[in-house]
Amino acid sequence: MPVSATNTLRVAVLADSDTRWKWGALTARRLLPEGAGVRLDGYLLRGRATPTARQLEEVGVRADSLREVSAVQFLGDMRDKPCDVLVLALVGGGVQAMLHGLKRTWEGRPERPVVVTGYVGVVYEKLADGLLLRHGADLVLANSRQDAERFRAVYEGVGADASSVTEVALPFLGGAPYTGEHGPYTVVFAAQPSVPETRKDRAYLLNRLIRHARLHPEREVLLKLRSRPGEHTTHLEELPYQKLAQKAGPLPPNLRLVYGNMGDVLDRTDLLVTVSSTAALESLHRRIPTVVLTDLGVREVLGNHHFTGSGCLASWGQLDAGHRPEPDAEWLARQGVAADGDYATAFDAARERIAKLLAHPGGLPPLTPYYTSETAPGYLPGILARHHLAPDGTPLPGAPAADRDPGPVRQIVRRAARGAYRHGVQRVAPVIRRMGEL
Repeated sequence: MPVSATNTLRVAVLADSDTRWKWGALTARRLLPEGAGVRLDGYLLRGRATPTARQLEEVGVRADSLREVSAVQFLGDMRDKPCDVLVLALVGGGVQAMLHGLKRTWEGRPERPVVVTGYVGVVYEKLADGLLLRHGADLVLANSRQDAERFRAVYEGVGADASSVTEVALPFLGGAPYTGEHGPYTVVFAAQPSVPETRKDRAYLLNRLIRHARLHPEREVLLKLRSRPGEHTTHLEELPYQKLAQKAGPLPPNLRLVYGNMGDVLDRTDLLVTVSSTAALESLHRRIPTVVLTDLGVREVLGNHHFTGSGCLASWGQLDAGHRPEPDAEWLARQGVAADGDYATAFDAARERIAKLLAHPGGLPPLTPYYTSETAPGYLPGILARHHLAPDGTPLPGAPAADRDPGPVRQIVRRAARGAYRHGVQRVAPVIRRMGEL
């Protein structure tokens, strides 16, 4: 491998959204030993959620190279530009497609990179589906002890090898611990693109936020937004809070809409409020008072059921009255949120595993996903076809060219098409849905 020749680790990260790029790049950095020379090459998988330049700037993670690619282009790079470690920061179907494509790309080669994948945050839905789509990577990262146990149970339950499951922690936990109230006392509501989903529920939460600001004029109240209108994140956002706020009339002077890196916002936060955002774990890790809302119920569809037992569940009414949550220490420990605010050793097991795999005599065996043409003949071909791959992992006829980047005209057309898609999601689709409810 290149590491043995140059003493520099070459790491590649393939991501399909701003959030997954952040997770993938930060995970790559935490997985590598301190002091090692590292080259990080970033790839953004072309699709509906490909991050904009503004989103990438907000994430703030730098790479030695970063470019947008199709799946076929990426596989071509993995054939011609070998690396030591590859992090697949993709939705489950994307991971599965890449595992099969890479297996074919590296077929017959004596050596291949160590392949790593995992989840960006809280895993509260599609557990079995998402895990089996990720099976076949050398490391499937679990962000907590609880997740590691659940992941192994799923793999063992279907007769799949569970040795790839490796416990770590969310790579973006960190920052200065909370030391006391700021002036002014700052309440932050961390919005989510798709939770809750309906206009009624989102308008309700916004109205309660406005009410809280009016009840507490001495407080600064911030609505932390993930993206600007027209941008997409990991999940689709049909009803941006910005547009709902415009229709709500003049906002209280102490309520503001803010963007930016979540860590920077948490630096001035005294109370973090959310429905089920991973920002809650970031906040809890820093010992910031954190509330997971129950106003819309504690339901799997909202993801807040994940926080049962945390001590953080509360309603806007309780917050209006001055409630201060007290998190449960045992629950925090099981979720990979260090009780002492430090998790310096959380990635040790993963680092050791990667080091052993890199030193594996004779190279690593071929990738072996659980899903094959024998185990899932009615499911796998469709997943691969969405990325222009045949059932054997080879590019389908007519797939985007792998040996060249799109020219200026094609780039303009592609940006226009992506913009039209986002316009349809955020403007046309809600109108059609409302008409259908008449």
